[in-house]
Amino acid sequence: MAAEGGKIDPMHQFLIEPVLGRPWIVGGYDLSFTNSALWMVITLVALWLFMLGGMKRELVPGRWQAAVEGFTGFVQNMLTSNVGPQGKRFVPYVFSLFMFILFANVLGLMPVGIVPGWHPFTITSHLTVTGVLAIISFSIVLIVGFGKHGFHFFSLFVPHGTPVVMIPLIFVVELLSFLVRPFSLGLRLFVAMTAGHILLKVLAAFVINGINMGPGYIAIVSLPSFVLMIGITLLELLVAAIQAYVFALLTSVYLNDAVNLH
Repeated sequence: MAAEGGKIDPMHQFLIEPVLGRPWIVGGYDLSFTNSALWMVITLVALWLFMLGGMKRELVPGRWQAAVEGFTGFVQNMLTSNVGPQGKRFVPYVFSLFMFILFANVLGLMPVGIVPGWHPFTITSHLTVTGVLAIISFSIVLIVGFGKHGFHFFSLFVPHGTPVVMIPLIFVVELLSFLVRPFSLGLRLFVAMTAGHILLKVLAAFVINGINMGPGYIAIVSLPSFVLMIGITLLELLVAAIQAYVFALLTSVYLNDAVNLH
C-alpha cells in the first residue's frame, strides 16, 4: 500500500502494476497491460493530438501551429548548429525523442491524483525506459558512423596530434568514454526524474501527516511543506524541460561525432 498506518511510501509511485485486473501470464511470460504501458500510450496520444492541432499549415499561423513550428525550428537549429547542414536529416528522430521525453516528464507531474483511483506515472523515472531511448540513440550513432566512414570511424578515438607512443592508451580511454555514453545518457534522465518525485512524495507525506495530527501541526508542518511543495513542483517542471533538452542536445552532439569525426 502507498499509505498504511499514517505512513506514505515514497517509492510506491514507481511500482509497475497491471491495470486490467490480474496479471496476464502467457507461456510463463507476464504480458499484462501495466500502468507504465498505459502512460506511454497517454503520452503518445497527447503528443499526437498536439502535433495534429499544429499541422494545419495556415498562412497566418495560430498559437497552436506557432508552438509546433517553434519546437520544430528549435530542434532543427540545435542540429544545424551541432552537426551542420547534414543534421537536418536527423530532425524527425531528435524531434520525436525530445517531444516524447518532454511530454512524458510533464504528464508525470500532472495532479491527476485528485481523482480517486488515479495516480500519475512518470515513465522516464524507470531506467528501462530511459535506457532503451539511450540505446536507440547510441545505435543510430554507430550506424551513421560506420555507414559513412567504415572502419575509419575508429579514428574518432585517436585525437589529432596524439603521440604515436600514446595511441594505444588514448584509444582505450576514448573507446571506454564512448561506450559509457548510453549509460550516462539514460542514467541522467532517470536519476533527475526519480529524485524529484521522491522529494515531492516526502513533502506530501509531511502535509498529510501534519493535517492528521491537529491544527498546531498544520501551521508548523503542513503549511510550510505545502508551500515548499508548490515551489518544488514548479522547479520540477523546469527540470522536465531541461532534461528533455539535454537528452536531445547530447544526442545531436554524438551524431556530430559520427558525421564529422571530430
